[in-house]
Amino acid sequence: MNFPSHVNVPSETREEIIDLLNNLLADSIDLHWQIKQAHWNIRGTHFYSRHLLFDDLAKHARKQADEFAERAGTLGGYAEGTIRLAAKNSELPEYDLKAVESEDHLKCLVDRFARYGASIRGGIQRCDELEEPITVDLLTQVLGDVELDMWFLESHLNGTARPTPRVKGGRDESRSSEPTRPPHA
Repeated sequence: MNFPSHVNVPSETREEIIDLLNNLLADSIDLHWQIKQAHWNIRGTHFYSRHLLFDDLAKHARKQADEFAERAGTLGGYAEGTIRLAAKNSELPEYDLKAVESEDHLKCLVDRFARYGASIRGGIQRCDELEEPITVDLLTQVLGDVELDMWFLESHLNGTARPTPRVKGGRDESRSSEPTRPPHA
């Protein structure tokens, strides 16, 4: 810890949470710039709509970075948020610089969002073990936003996919128990 804090959390717990938040800060900064890489370099089908989507998602990652940094500061920590520190500390793999077509960018970003979400989920579990509910709440909210953003990305990859009918009790629920009527001639 670098700064005094009167937050009623034991010092050792605060130090561990600050480290966790700085790791997530690095991931969120890296994710932001990976999304911008896709935003700047996308080509092909649906260029414009995906270009705008990527810009929105980058704004979300940037906001999340700010939230992680501010929570670390609240706990008396020093937010390690420079580009060089983010590159050094991020757990995300490097972006695929061969990605040009929109499908390639989508697949790459879905992978990065999934990894980022898994790290946040791990942080939630650890902060819960440490009995630090404020950081748990922050991370839970961020994870919900990340998963929603990932759904937006994944939906672009599903194309003409149709939902698989749920089978309950050996019966396909997508079919009505009523007999089907032939269409009127």
